[in-house]
Amino acid sequence: MNIEQRSPGSTGRRRADRRRAALPHAAYLTRSFPPLRVATEEGLSIIEHNADTILQEIGMDFRGDLEVLDILRRAGADVRGERVRFDRGMCRSIIQATAPAEFTQHARNPDRSIRIGGMHTALGPAGGAPFAHDLDRGRRYASLDDLHNLISLVQTIPCLQHAGGFLVTPMDKNLPERHLHAMEAQFLFSDKPVVCAGAGSAITEDCVRMAALVFGNEFLERNCVLYGAINTNSPLVLAATMMEGMKVLARANQAVTVSPYILSGAMGPVGLAGALAQQLAEAMAGLALYQLLKPGAPCTMGTFIGAVSMQTGGPAFGTPESMLGSAAAVELARRLGVPSNNAGGAVTAARIPDAQAAYESALTLHTNLLSGANIIWHCAGWLEGGLTTGYEKLMLDADLCSSLEVLVRGIDLSAESQSMDAIREVEPGGHFLGATHTMKHFETALWRPGIWDSKTYEQWAEEGSQDAAQRANKLWKRRLADHEPPPIDAAIRDALQDYRRHRGREIVAGPV
Repeated sequence: MNIEQRSPGSTGRRRADRRRAALPHAAYLTRSFPPLRVATEEGLSIIEHNADTILQEIGMDFRGDLEVLDILRRAGADVRGERVRFDRGMCRSIIQATAPAEFTQHARNPDRSIRIGGMHTALGPAGGAPFAHDLDRGRRYASLDDLHNLISLVQTIPCLQHAGGFLVTPMDKNLPERHLHAMEAQFLFSDKPVVCAGAGSAITEDCVRMAALVFGNEFLERNCVLYGAINTNSPLVLAATMMEGMKVLARANQAVTVSPYILSGAMGPVGLAGALAQQLAEAMAGLALYQLLKPGAPCTMGTFIGAVSMQTGGPAFGTPESMLGSAAAVELARRLGVPSNNAGGAVTAARIPDAQAAYESALTLHTNLLSGANIIWHCAGWLEGGLTTGYEKLMLDADLCSSLEVLVRGIDLSAESQSMDAIREVEPGGHFLGATHTMKHFETALWRPGIWDSKTYEQWAEEGSQDAAQRANKLWKRRLADHEPPPIDAAIRDALQDYRRHRGREIVAGPV
């Protein structure tokens, strides 16, 4: 559904939606209690020691970029061909000398800017899937229309603090121009912080230029508005396209995450301690390079550890190893002194939003949030190991994220929450349903889901015996029908559309 097709629909909003929108939602989460710890100091030290050993003895390949090899050589690394080895502690020293422990990513709407680092956490939706899924049309190649719809739905979900970028890949658009559509869609259909493509100099430069159209060159030069993903090719390779993107974002002083994506048994060893050491080595090498390119540039350490099934060879999620690995990786990032970026939100190998999807997603997201990860991706919509983004799954996961938003606030110890007046009012053996305190707070007291259902069996049967996915199907359709895109200056909108059309024509035409 395109932006022109959406009706204002203000009269169609339901009471629950109005209530949910009226509740306070922070631009990002701030945890009120210490993070979960799954490793001892001795264990973390062993992993760090082994990561340094990997970088010193084996090294990492920086492929296809002579400029980067020269930068690393001049910094003191041992460069032989494309293999680069680092003295023990060298990468850590470079990172800790200049990388910020916290930074702000600014949104088009200043009220939605997020703080990344410290006790703060921001949640982002699924991304990168070539397929979309809903109950009506099933699994199919994703289109630009799906991208617009999903970004619009994320805009309606307060507990997702990031616009998300490529919630799906618009497969109906030419590959070289898809990033243009994703950047335009984020700015037109959302006013939350945005992500940009970090693969290749031309693609990344387009993202920077489009951001400048929205924020202005002067603001862009002084502030972080883009967040780019730089992925290593595990094991121990950083490709030229990623280094090209790093250089563009470094020159613009924008943020990157250097994120190994390790599935134990495939891109890393099955031993969890070994996989963590390899991940830390890859991340430190990439982050050290980024600080050499632009000392002080904002960055985060990617912290994803998954597994492959030893029975099928396919990715497995929600496993105890992946939960332990992700939580330990966040601890390692905290010891390194940089914010952590976790790609293991509500992830699942399930093909549809079923019980497997719910269990795997809940286990993984809860663990990563409690571990203290500073920004968590794929928190809503992820299916089929990341190959599919589901409309119903997005809405179901929104309930999960919303409940966690309340969880991390901790226990309210205000006088109202202590409820002593209510306890004094109600006689022993009585009930609190009609108490003055309950009547005063019933509209906002206690978390309420958007889809999860606590009706009696008779009520549920009378209303059609719908399962959670069917209720989610109705909800996303209603949200889209009622949704109005956030306002944007007409001149900025036109400039973005003009840039996307002009660059698209240039890309299709190719070099002269």
